[in-house]
Amino acid sequence: MNVSPKKKPVSPKKRVVGFNVMEDRCIWMKAGVVNYHICDNAFDCNACPFNRAIRQAMKIDPSVDHQTAASKWVTYLVERYDGANRPCRHALTGRIAAPKTCPYNYNCSNCAFDQMLDEMDLGADLGEPTCNVVAGFKIADDYYYHMGHSWVRFEHGGRARIGLDDFAACVFGHLSQVDLPPLGAKVQQDRVGWTFGRDDHRAGVLSPVTGTVLAVNHPAREHPQLVNEDPYHTGWLFIVEPDLPKRNLKRLFFGQECTQWIDQEHRKLLGLMGPPYEDMAATGGSVVRDIYGAIDTLRWDDLASQFLHTTKK
Repeated sequence: MNVSPKKKPVSPKKRVVGFNVMEDRCIWMKAGVVNYHICDNAFDCNACPFNRAIRQAMKIDPSVDHQTAASKWVTYLVERYDGANRPCRHALTGRIAAPKTCPYNYNCSNCAFDQMLDEMDLGADLGEPTCNVVAGFKIADDYYYHMGHSWVRFEHGGRARIGLDDFAACVFGHLSQVDLPPLGAKVQQDRVGWTFGRDDHRAGVLSPVTGTVLAVNHPAREHPQLVNEDPYHTGWLFIVEPDLPKRNLKRLFFGQECTQWIDQEHRKLLGLMGPPYEDMAATGGSVVRDIYGAIDTLRWDDLASQFLHTTKK
């Protein structure tokens, strides 16, 4: 009797889920070029392999007149949308409400309007997230989490907004200093990207993604209490342009994974706090926002090592 070996379970493929994105159909699907394709890169078309493949198939090149390009895809696109009616991809994805045509054949890197929208987003308030509560700590919907308790939310175009999660904000409490990377600096996933301090204590935080810093949140840097009071909204820290967003996903928690992870971190915290605090184990209760300051037995170095996974300082 032959027994077939058991197949290993296949992990679901992760995709970059954009924050507050109501429409997830690929622009090529919206334009009628392909029948079905769901965007898995937060509309970061410049770094999207599918976009590159379609453009190659359509022989789209800014230096080549699309009318003379020998491709059935180009013919189809021209028949559906002539140069005067081809809609801007930001209208197709719902990023802008007003109708607008694309004069660059979807070569967005040459478009000043595309660059203007990205610059406007750097300073825009894109909204407060809805949150679930696990073991008394908030988890923001559609946010990704790193094991070092930093969070990242991918916004339109694949840019990543980064901050400290609610668990770490509560554990380390009222910070007196936040040191952020300068504009243009490179941060790398799993390496210290920024630091924070309290009195004479310092701790480094691992960056959740690899990329280049585009903007920093000056109010949070000048008023570190924002990080403790509102870590997922006004207390965000900086924005990066990720090198390749999808490559970072394997090291990030998302969705149900976050619930399981925070529950494990909570149990680890209770172990550091000791037996008198075991009654805090019930999920759903509220916690103080300064655990380090409230529990005399907790050591800063132990908390940084256990939860931030950085060198003790």
